[in-house]
Amino acid sequence: MNTILFELGTEELPPKSLKTLQNALQDSIEKSLTEQNIAFERIKSYAAPRRLAVQIFGVASVTPDKTETKKGPSIKAAFDETGELTRAGQGFLQGLNASGLNLTKDELITISDKKGEYIGYEMTIKGEKVDDLLPSLIQKALDELPIAKRMRSGADKHEFVRPVQWVVLMRDGAVIDATIQGHKTGNQSRGHRYHAPEFFVIDHADNYEELLVSRQVIADFAKRQAKIITDVKQLADEVEALAIVPDELLDEVTALVDLPVALRANFDERFLAVPQEALISTMQADQKYFCLTDKDGKLKPNFIFISNIDSKDKQAVIAGNEKVVRPRLADAEFFFLQDQKRPLIEFANTLKTRVFQDKLGTIWEKGERIAKLSSFIVENVQAKGNWQGVALADVVRAGELSKADLATTLVGEFPELQGVAGTYYAYKSGEKASVADAITEQYLPRFSGDTLPKSPIGIALALSDRLDTLVGIFGIDEAPTGSKDPFSLRRASIGILRILIENKLPLSLDTLVSAAINHYGDKIAKADKTFADVMAFISSRYRAMYTEQGVSVDTIQAVQAINVQTPLDFDERVRAVQAFRALPQADTLSQNNKRVANILAKADVVADGVDTKLLAEPAEQALYQALQTAKEQTKPLQEMADYQGVLTALSALAEPLTAFFDTVMVNSDDEQLKNNRLALLGQVRTLFLSVADIGQLQS
Repeated sequence: MNTILFELGTEELPPKSLKTLQNALQDSIEKSLTEQNIAFERIKSYAAPRRLAVQIFGVASVTPDKTETKKGPSIKAAFDETGELTRAGQGFLQGLNASGLNLTKDELITISDKKGEYIGYEMTIKGEKVDDLLPSLIQKALDELPIAKRMRSGADKHEFVRPVQWVVLMRDGAVIDATIQGHKTGNQSRGHRYHAPEFFVIDHADNYEELLVSRQVIADFAKRQAKIITDVKQLADEVEALAIVPDELLDEVTALVDLPVALRANFDERFLAVPQEALISTMQADQKYFCLTDKDGKLKPNFIFISNIDSKDKQAVIAGNEKVVRPRLADAEFFFLQDQKRPLIEFANTLKTRVFQDKLGTIWEKGERIAKLSSFIVENVQAKGNWQGVALADVVRAGELSKADLATTLVGEFPELQGVAGTYYAYKSGEKASVADAITEQYLPRFSGDTLPKSPIGIALALSDRLDTLVGIFGIDEAPTGSKDPFSLRRASIGILRILIENKLPLSLDTLVSAAINHYGDKIAKADKTFADVMAFISSRYRAMYTEQGVSVDTIQAVQAINVQTPLDFDERVRAVQAFRALPQADTLSQNNKRVANILAKADVVADGVDTKLLAEPAEQALYQALQTAKEQTKPLQEMADYQGVLTALSALAEPLTAFFDTVMVNSDDEQLKNNRLALLGQVRTLFLSVADIGQLQS
């Protein structure tokens, strides 16, 4: 049992995919080792800017022997009456001996199965040398890496994400001779490009990581990242700040350096007058810096960067980075100041010539529709007793300004600031706070798990914007297909559901979608089809949203089966069904409800009323009485939409319903009895369907 080391040395690998490449390489090699029955203890992978590597510890030198049973013709076909091999039997024996076994007929065995008895032979296949298997196994793993675009270097026909410079393949201290990616394997690697660029010999596979550390390379991705996190925090603490460290940026920075050296730099405080989102955006996206804020989240005039060189003159490195970032911040400042020369409403007016979508008109027209739909939403909520202090004039104003910042130079340079820039400019233009804040909130949530809009006008804009886009794109028959969703309609739908549910707004989807369609006028030719398609599309998002929360698919289907139109109501029913499943009677009631549904589906007519005089059997009488009690108990609960309470009360029907099915023949020869029993089951079904179709639940 030894250690295998494989290292692929390359030119600088793409930083955004380095971590993915590392994980994929390890997973593929581990899978192949298992498939080929190669014993090993554990695998450790490495990834740095110029290398991907894997150490495999406790690797066997040979694969175990295995036994393979060769099956020949049947006994009857293999031997004649005298016990000698027939031509079929001789052919099977000759086939075995062709591999050098030199067997006689007496060494053959009998194999029995369901079809009969056959001649056969148990062949022992000797294990293979693992070192002979490793090169093709590793090459296969490299070929399967998730690389979007491969390249070739010069005349070399072998393709990879970056040109390959060297390949190491060793067992302990010995080189495993092979050719991988067109390069002869060896035991020589390179250290840091600047601090230790020369080739060096790896004396033993176990010493790989330590040898690189001594040459200024921390090959372990996780260790490199941990050092960055620790060093960044220490530098931030020194100026009583908090570092903004997004996961994606952290991974990218970790992939850019062999030797992370964290340094703190400053920028001119005058730039803090610019929206901090713009400053953060340019420093993160363009310079890969970690920005610093105070405890209140306000940007400080400092940033931390990670150098790949341990310079003797760190102040020169800091000064260089300060010099590089200054023009980028100055650009943001220039755009911000230029935009302020005009009020925000003037930018909105320029949108009259900017197209939202060829068939759906301009962005200005979209803003008008958002204003109308937002007013409709606010009026509906106010009719239910909420948002009483919201002025419709402010709602309309926010809708008119909602897309204005798309015409500003700041958003033109930093598209990710749409909404945020609008809020800054709205304040500068003297707009009301409720109007200004809503411009940013309309884009919330931006991604899964993001915060939601909280202000009434912000909520109305966020819903209107998404509904308008959904209805418009479906109305011109350009709905998402497969993985293509250029307008992010799936995300928009989940955003609508989350906003309605988490803000506890009792608004129905059918009302909102209908209003959105009406505001398009004759731009949507097939209003009925658009309505049906949009409703189905949004409803289909329930599954994605709830399964992410750990809710089982059949729980979601149980509620979807009764066609609930209000997302808040849908959510309350889902939670109730979830709680119901924990009851001891849940499985029994689910199965019995399924049985009731099947029986009623086959009936031609099911009467509404039950004739108590026709309840002949004790079990059906007991079920009827239990049903009446359940109706009385659940009526006030239904009025309060306490669905969990309703299902808990209905759990009392488990025993009488089971007894009914055990002792009562529903499809009686007596037509009156049959119809009366169907009516009784119909009332049971109706009562459960007032919450969900629990017959959809699986045991």
